Amino acid sequence: MGPENETAVTEFILEGFPELDPRLQVFFSLVLLLMYVTTVMGNATIIFLVCVDHYLQTPMYFFISNLAFLEIWFTSSTSIKLFVMLSSGQNTLSLSSCFAQNYFYFAMGGTEFMLLVVMSFDRYVAICQPLRYAAIMKPQLCVRLVVAAWILSFALLSYRLLFLSKLSFCGSKIPHFFCDNSPLFKLSCFDTSLLWKIDSVFISCVVLGSLCLTLAFYICIVFCVLHVPAASGRKKALTTCSSHLITLSIAYGSCIALYTRPAEVVSLSTNKSVALLNTVLYPFLNPFIYSLRNKPVILALSKSIARARKKLFP
Repeated sequence: MGPENETAVTEFILEGFPELDPRLQVFFSLVLLLMYVTTVMGNATIIFLVCVDHYLQTPMYFFISNLAFLEIWFTSSTSIKLFVMLSSGQNTLSLSSCFAQNYFYFAMGGTEFMLLVVMSFDRYVAICQPLRYAAIMKPQLCVRLVVAAWILSFALLSYRLLFLSKLSFCGSKIPHFFCDNSPLFKLSCFDTSLLWKIDSVFISCVVLGSLCLTLAFYICIVFCVLHVPAASGRKKALTTCSSHLITLSIAYGSCIALYTRPAEVVSLSTNKSVALLNTVLYPFLNPFIYSLRNKPVILALSKSIARARKKLFP
C-alpha cells in the first residue's frame, strides 16, 4: 500500500475467528472463560500461599509466585478481549489500546522468558550446588534478579511504542484475536520491512538466548541427577524436570513458530492457533506444573483451608 491510500484510522476491528459457527463461538467463549478463571484463581492461590506460609518463603517459591503474578496479567492482556469478542461481538479497539496491548504482551512475554532463566538457575544451584545454595541464593539476590527481569524487559521493549506511534494505517481490520505484529504491520501504509527485521532480530535474540541458557541449566541438572545414588531421588528429580520441560516446549515452541520466522511462512490460521497455546494454554498449565502438584503447596493449601473453616465455623 502507498501513502496515497492512507486514511485516518481511529480504531481497529479484531476479526477473531469468523470461520467458527456462532454457536461454536459461544461454546468456545465459555471454555475460554473457564480456563481464564482457573488460571487467575490458580495463580492467585499460589501468590497467597507463598505470602502466608512460612515454609513456602524460599527462593524457588518466591520466583514461582512472581511468575504466577506475571501470568495473571499476561493472559489478561489478550483473553479478556477475546472473551468479549466471542460472547458479545464487540470487536473494536482504539489505536492506543491496540498499541498498549501489543506492548504489554511482548514486554510481559520477555519478562517471562527472563524469569524462566532465573528459575532454571535457581534449580541448578539447588540440585548441583546444594551446600552453597543458601550462600548463593540470598534474598537480596533473588529480589534483584526479579526486578532486573521486569525492568530490563519493559525498558528494552519500549521501542515498540515509539515505532507503532509513528506508523500510519491504510486499513482497520486485523485478522487476529489480538494486536499481534504480523497483521498490524501489514496494515501500515508504508514499507515496514526494516521494522520487521529489527523486531525479528530482537525477539529472536530474547527467545533463543533465554532458551539456550534455560536448556544449559537443565542439561547440567540432568547430569547431576544421573549421579544421584538413590533411584527414588533420581526418579523424582527427572519427573519434575520432564514436566517443566513440557511447559517450556509450549512457551518456546509457540514463540519460535510465531516470531523467529518470516510472517509469510506461517499461515494466518496457524498463527492464531499457535497464539492460543501461548496466551491461553500455557498460563493455564503453569500453576499445576510448577506448584499445585507439589506436596509443600498442597500441605500449605490444606492448612489455609483448615484455618478458614475454623474461623467461619468455630
